[in-house]
Amino acid sequence: MKKHTIELVYFDGCPNAERARESLQAVVGTTEGAAAWSEWNLSDEATPERFRRFGSPTVLVDGEDVTGSDGRSAAMACRADGAPSAAVIRAALSR
Repeated sequence: MKKHTIELVYFDGCPNAERARESLQAVVGTTEGAAAWSEWNLSDEATPERFRRFGSPTVLVDGEDVTGSDGRSAAMACRADGAPSAAVIRAALSR
């Protein structure tokens, strides 16, 4: 069983961040290899630079955006496609 790295990139005030957490909660613990996730707040200066290129919310599995998008954003912004569903996250974990 492969253990995946799961990360949520968001910023405070993004209306879809909580929806992304809900999707993650629905998946973690019910999908093999998904035990927990880390969160990176784009508003926090301690967030590593490599996460700053993503829009909010972005869910990464093993460093890849679960939607297949490159998730790049020129500035801190909410993603136009909203939060990924539990099904999209689950599919990314099964790849």
